[in-house]
This record gives sequence, C-alpha cells and structure tokens, in this order.
Amino acid sequence: MENFICERCGNRDPRYIGFKNGKPYCRRCISFQGESVSYEKPLPKRAPLNLHYGLSQDQARLSEKIVSNFKNGIDTLVYAVCGAGKTEISYAVISYAISQGMTVGFALPRRDVVIELFYRLKESFPENKVVAVFGQHTSVLKGDIIILTTHQLFRYPNYFDLLVMDEIDAFPFKDNPVLIAMYRRAMRGSCVLMSATPSENVIQEFKKPDHEILELRTRFHHQEIPLPQTKIMPSFLQPLFVVAKLLHYKKEGKCCFVFTPSIEECEMLYRFVSCFVKGGSFVHSKKENRQETIGIFKKKGYFYLITTSVLERGVTFKNLQVMVTHADRESIYSSSALIQIAGRVGRKSDAPGGDVIFLGEVESKAMKDAHDEIQFCNTFL
Repeated sequence: MENFICERCGNRDPRYIGFKNGKPYCRRCISFQGESVSYEKPLPKRAPLNLHYGLSQDQARLSEKIVSNFKNGIDTLVYAVCGAGKTEISYAVISYAISQGMTVGFALPRRDVVIELFYRLKESFPENKVVAVFGQHTSVLKGDIIILTTHQLFRYPNYFDLLVMDEIDAFPFKDNPVLIAMYRRAMRGSCVLMSATPSENVIQEFKKPDHEILELRTRFHHQEIPLPQTKIMPSFLQPLFVVAKLLHYKKEGKCCFVFTPSIEECEMLYRFVSCFVKGGSFVHSKKENRQETIGIFKKKGYFYLITTSVLERGVTFKNLQVMVTHADRESIYSSSALIQIAGRVGRKSDAPGGDVIFLGEVESKAMKDAHDEIQFCNTFL
C-alpha cells in the first residue's frame, strides 16, 4: 500500500507493511504493545534540589545555558567527556520545567542505567514524584519526572515538554530508526541530548538553526582522564594476565571490571579466573539477578566483576580499575565503546586515577583512536 505511513514509527517501507483483514499494519514496530498516555498539562510545582555538593564553574555555566536554551525553544546537545557530570548539568532545566507546569522525561537506552538514575533523581528531587518505566515495570506511567528506557517512549505520543536523553550513542538506540522515530514523536517541546561520543550525524543535526552544541572536555574535578595502556599478547595469555592483575588489585584494596566481548566469553573467563582469585562474580544481559550482583559489588562484597558491555555506561565506583580482553575485536569494541569503558575509571574527586588496560593481539585502530581522543581531552586542563 503506497500511501500507508505508520503513525507510531513513521515507517512507509512496503517491506515492513503487512495486512490483516485487508487493512495495513506496520511490522517494524509491532512488538511495541501496551498502554499509552494522553497529555494533560500538569500544575506548576516546587522542585527544590537536594544536592550534597556544588556544581563546578564549567558545570554551572552549561547548566544555565541549557535553561536559557529551553526557555527559547532551542534543542541542546551536551557533548561532554565521561565523568563531566552530565546528569547533574540537567537538573536545573528539569527543576525549571516542573515549576512551570511542564511534563518531563529522562530517557536512556538501557534498563540498568534507568534503575540507577531513578534512585539518584529520587534523592535529588525529594518533593517530586519520580517514576521509572521499563520492561515489566509499567504499572505507574505518570509522575513529575518520568525516567524510562527509549523502548518505552512509544507510550508517550506528543507528551514531553522537556525530554532529556542520555547515552544517545548506545545500543539499542543508536542508528535504530524505530526508536529514533518514537523519540521524535514523544517530544512536544524541546530536548536535551547528552553524550560523550555522539555520532557525526547527531553533531551535524545540532548545527541546524534552533539547535546548539555545548561542549565540556574536562571532568568536574579537573583531573586528567586516565589514559589507556595497551598490552599486546596472544589471546590464550590474556586470562593469565587478568589473574595476575586481579591478585595485585586485591592486595591494594582496589576493585575492577574485566570486560569481555560476549556472554559466552564472560562466563568462560569467570570460570577460569575464579579458580585462582576469589571474591568476584560475573554479569551480563541474560543473568537474571545481575542487579543483585551489582548491589553486592557496590557494598564491597565482591572486588571484581567479569562483565560484558552492560557495565560500559552509567556506573560510578571509587578506586575502580578496568581491563578489556580482546579489545582489538573492532566489531564489538569501537573507539566510542572503548572511550566509554575507560570513562568508568577515575570519576571520583578523591580517587581521580586508576588503570585502564586494553588487551589485544594487535593494537586496533579503535584502540589507538580511543587513546588519542582521551589524550586530546586532557589537553583542555
């Protein structure tokens, strides 16, 4: 049917159009089923912030500019390094929107990060109703601040006066035409997009009128981002290197993430490492109790986790060290992914250093590009 355009995702490609009882339907977004929310203008409310720290001068400058842009209907891209404090930079515009009687959404691609942010925003906005919406957690859909996965944006057509979106370069949102269409459909006002590694397409989009890019190339504590070290060795030696390093970190009282390219390799490496180094566990997207495992790690019940990319973003731990096995596998580890992984280290002002170690049989272009980008950002100090 040539004139059919899906109202939900904008699809008009005949390859993704089916027919039922003679009527067309979209097969591209058919899996997005569930209750949708109608827009109702909220009443203005107080939204005082509960912060146990002040913003840095650079953070405060960007925060004020975001509020100014929002007031003037300008969409903002915050292009800031990992550990710059992007989330905190968005608090002022969220508070302003609530005080003006506007709907506020904060979307992220990954469920784990949504859960983490939910607790942070509940503490930071103690007088407001903060709700989290993600798969199997959709009983409450309305609140002063709605934190949701990008998959749940389909429930909010033409709904958000302010839509903040973090980690826009992450799977599964990146380059996903259905999720991108749903993000555009959910926004009735202005957006604030945030990323440490935005794609060239996103950068070009924000060079248009009524858009602005705000850059922040330093961390809030104004210390250097730890530079990755590249260790070249055969694949069969990498588990032995990991064991030796973990034993060293254990003596020093430091914690560590060890990244692997796949679920199978994650479990395999853990089985090997756990024979020599106790006090750890593993997490990946298919592990049902991974939030419990991460919680034990937070409480220092574990000092190391073997992990896939599920811990690549949105987590902060003091004295964290990072190793990446098979970092030369560019189909998994793009320069953006490696920059995000490296960005887990040194995020605390009282522990700004740490090890970032890329293990590979060769130094890939992505490994070199990640190193060079971090080195470049450090020149802004």
